[in-house]
Amino acid sequence: MAKNLEKPTLNALSSNQKNERKLNFLENIYLPEIFKGLWYTFKQMFQPKFTMNYPEEKWTPPAIFRGRPVLVEDHGKERCVACGLCARACPPLAISMQASETEDEKERYPDFFEINMLRCIYCGYCEEVCPEEAIVMSKDYDIVFESREDAIYDKERLLVPKEDLEDRLEYLRTYKNTQFGNFWNFQEENNIHSVRDRDTDWNTGLSLVDMIETQKNNDAAPASKVWK
Repeated sequence: MAKNLEKPTLNALSSNQKNERKLNFLENIYLPEIFKGLWYTFKQMFQPKFTMNYPEEKWTPPAIFRGRPVLVEDHGKERCVACGLCARACPPLAISMQASETEDEKERYPDFFEINMLRCIYCGYCEEVCPEEAIVMSKDYDIVFESREDAIYDKERLLVPKEDLEDRLEYLRTYKNTQFGNFWNFQEENNIHSVRDRDTDWNTGLSLVDMIETQKNNDAAPASKVWK
């Protein structure tokens, strides 16, 4: 053990140094590498440019781009039915809302709806869980705030007409149909979460207790042997 300490063995690095090629004079002063770098830079001057003169030139994102989340405005009203799924799914808790009742077909709407853009991480979870296509990720990426209060977007600032979001809505239909099947297809008339708007055969005017009892009786009834 003492002998090994007095004369340590050569490691891989020191043993390979003997086989290294010695550099000539030009290589020692790095002139060849400098000229290679200058030649590469000169060639790139004539290549197509990938930069844009922002803000004079604006980039148009594709439909898959996740920009600022917005609320879809349909026929002058928000599609949102204030179910609260987006607020529950939001990882940084950037969404807050308060539901209120209405006499319209959808029965509920957000009395106020706010998104704190300083917290938003643009993950798109709110868009994923929304059953109404009421909140989507827009193409807006140029977001500037002058104060913390200005970074909190209320319902009026979040509403965007659906005509301006057709690219994103079409992408969502294609994407969700691939994941969940064609039954995920959204129609405009599906923006209603009310018993009143269902077909007359289903909406019998019974109370919730009566409907549950009727359903139990239907489930207990024997199946018909004749298929029509």
